[in-house]
Amino acid sequence: MNRPGRTELSTRPPWPVRRLDPDASLGLRLTLAATAAFLVLVPFALLAVLVVGAWPPLHRLDAAVTDALHGYALGHPAWVRFMTVWTNVFGPGPLRLAALAVVVWLFRRGAHRLAWWAVTTMVVGGLLGPLLKLLVGRHRPDLLDPVASAAGYAFPSGHALNAALAAGALLLVFLPYARGRPAARWALWAGAVLLAGLTGLSRVALGVHWVSDVVGGWLLGTATVAATTAAFRTWRARTGRRPGHPVTEGVEPELADRGEPRRPDDGRA
Repeated sequence: MNRPGRTELSTRPPWPVRRLDPDASLGLRLTLAATAAFLVLVPFALLAVLVVGAWPPLHRLDAAVTDALHGYALGHPAWVRFMTVWTNVFGPGPLRLAALAVVVWLFRRGAHRLAWWAVTTMVVGGLLGPLLKLLVGRHRPDLLDPVASAAGYAFPSGHALNAALAAGALLLVFLPYARGRPAARWALWAGAVLLAGLTGLSRVALGVHWVSDVVGGWLLGTATVAATTAAFRTWRARTGRRPGHPVTEGVEPELADRGEPRRPDDGRA
């Protein structure tokens, strides 16, 4: 005589098949989101290992880029002034203030969950940067005729990290307002890439970071945004909300549909 439930257990698909089953939408989304976040983090981990191990090819690349940009900076004072203004205006402090202003705006809109997502993204990434700097302990470039100076360890670049965090968070918050307008969506993406890209470039151009420091900051910031976005999308799926496509619709597509003023969402985003 068979035990109750034995037939059902014997015909149940194995765990990997269940996780990738399109009918099990929550499990599938969670698996794909976690995999995406992990894949973004892998290049950063590999780069960190190469930096800690002082891999000669990476050191030669860093030195060659730094020497080339420093030589250009010495002969072009206007370029140095532009890079200095940019790196100060879009430094970690101003970007955090901008993110805080957006968080306050989201709370006023009643999008409490989205506001906490933005806070979590900026805080988690902001804490990881200084911690990894201490763990890696890499020194900044030591140039004979510097055009700028900065304190602390080098890897990863805090400016590049915070620029990637802010660009990613602000992009995913405001993408819903570009719905149905491809030109606006492309403009938002271009602005995010320009913010992160030029901020990172400014650190190498001023001779205060190696290029691998900046790439590490970009990768860590992107991984943090990907991980928090995956968590937010999982929560949305659990509550029955339409998953949406973050790349085109942001993390909360309904944000643009909300009128002002609005009643607080009482825990619903």
